[in-house]
Amino acid sequence: MRAVLAREMDGRRVLGRVWRGWRRGLAVSTAPEDAVFGIEARHQRQPRCSRLWSGPLGDQPFPGLLPKNLSREELVDALRAAVVDRKGPLVTLNKPQGLPVTGKSGELTLLSVLPELSQSLGLGEQELQVVRASGKESSGLVLLSSCPQTASRLQKFFIHSQRAQRPTATYCAVTNGIPTASEGKIQAALKLEHIDGVNLTVPVKAPSRKDILEGVKKTLSHFRVVATGSGCALVQLQPLTVFSSQLQVHMVLQLCPVLGDHTYSARVGTVLGQRFLLPAESTKPQRQVLDDALLRRLHLTPSQAAQLPLHLHLHRLLLPGTRARDTPIELLAPLPPYFSRTLQCLGLRLQ
Repeated sequence: MRAVLAREMDGRRVLGRVWRGWRRGLAVSTAPEDAVFGIEARHQRQPRCSRLWSGPLGDQPFPGLLPKNLSREELVDALRAAVVDRKGPLVTLNKPQGLPVTGKSGELTLLSVLPELSQSLGLGEQELQVVRASGKESSGLVLLSSCPQTASRLQKFFIHSQRAQRPTATYCAVTNGIPTASEGKIQAALKLEHIDGVNLTVPVKAPSRKDILEGVKKTLSHFRVVATGSGCALVQLQPLTVFSSQLQVHMVLQLCPVLGDHTYSARVGTVLGQRFLLPAESTKPQRQVLDDALLRRLHLTPSQAAQLPLHLHLHRLLLPGTRARDTPIELLAPLPPYFSRTLQCLGLRLQ
């Protein structure tokens, strides 16, 4: 018991105050099966974690980020501190932005430390496996299971829901720019292309049958604008397909890149205040450039803005009930503190 308590205290020391917003817990409730943007009225207010920010805005521009250069043991302790729900064989994390789920051999990733995390959580030989996770640059829900049968059942549920075009995941994003429509669908054919040594997602106009056979995928996302202010928007996004960087590229196609997108935002050009798309194949990734007015609202210097984390958070997941006719279970993860700080600066709220 003393050893377990000592490890937990170590995890808290590693993360310090920045993790307190992540430890407030994951709300679990039931939601209608046909709910498209199912954040109920009791959740439609400014997230509690936004109230964590109490000091001057310039002191710590991005509270809640995972500390750099963590050791393997420190990462396990940090992930243990990020556990927000345990139900039977399921373990749910509120993953910090910047932590990759998978990677090359020898890299420190979520997958690489699952054996140690399983032991730390007292699961013995029942090793955790990833069922659903947000990507490296996004934050939010990661669903793990120590039971292969449960993991298989959930993965089949997600696949069936995708085929039926029933969204199971809802992301929150802050965009640099306001979409023309308040809600709608974004459809685009996408492919991965190796450009200057990096795999990038590129849109494909009018894909042929040959393109589809060669890896081009037709993608679809729902979006809804929740709030606007200072030339930015708080948007809920629901992917109905799965493709690398799908949501980031979809918002670029709306001329409203996600705040902190240092990979695809350069594809949006501006002339005399009018935005337009630049050719994806010839536009290299670069640090997102924000105008002076937005920098002032965010209380950031240009050098700080160059380190702005991606404001894309997997906020909500629907899971199947115990029986086929049961109402799906809804999991909700609070926003990270830096995300809530941005909402405060821009005057944006979940209404």
